[in-house]
Amino acid sequence: MIEAAMIWNEPNNKSHWDPEVDPGWVKFAEMAIAAGAAIRVANPNVPRVLGGISPIDPAFIANLAARGVLEHVDVVAVHGFPLDWNLWSIDEWPTKIKEISAFTSLPIWVTEVGVSSFGAEEVQKWGIARTAELLIGCADRIHWYSLFDLPKTWSATTRHKEAEGSSYYRHFHMGLIREDGSPKMAIDAFAAFTPALGICQWFHFQDHRLDAAVRWLRQLGVRHVRTGL
Repeated sequence: MIEAAMIWNEPNNKSHWDPEVDPGWVKFAEMAIAAGAAIRVANPNVPRVLGGISPIDPAFIANLAARGVLEHVDVVAVHGFPLDWNLWSIDEWPTKIKEISAFTSLPIWVTEVGVSSFGAEEVQKWGIARTAELLIGCADRIHWYSLFDLPKTWSATTRHKEAEGSSYYRHFHMGLIREDGSPKMAIDAFAAFTPALGICQWFHFQDHRLDAAVRWLRQLGVRHVRTGL
């Protein structure tokens, strides 16, 4: 079943919405309000999720609140990758959630959080346990990014691609399952925290990994999946 609908993905990330083209996020706010109203008409029982924002920026939420956007959503979502891309410590997760809660009484969902195995699989394994320890009970929903590694023949959604160096290549090592279908050492660490931890996994049209994803999600005890085509 479709549990919720998210309005955009990382709108304050320059790779997904350009603030230079839309100063102050005026057009985004108008779009989000229209989308929230349309979802409510289509199905008033489906929660409308804003975000998830990346970086976690209270000023961005304050801006959208002032423009009336938060009156048309039911959840505010955030994304965080402190061991790979963000310039803050993993131990700051509770503080980051509180920073957003200061500007809204809406529930906070973490719809993308992850750790790459780019440097070492041991880091990813530790990161799962520490993330779960910090976020379970702190956020109403947590989606680990991701189930599968990104195939090396595909492209990650960033602005400068390979010019970003290791920051770009980390995108290809976020999964619990390698491209060849074999599990990483972090798989058991993740399974220890389901169903409190969900999964965020993107699928391409006619994705060859879909059947394997269903098998793995059932095996791991996952009950909440964030996805899209």
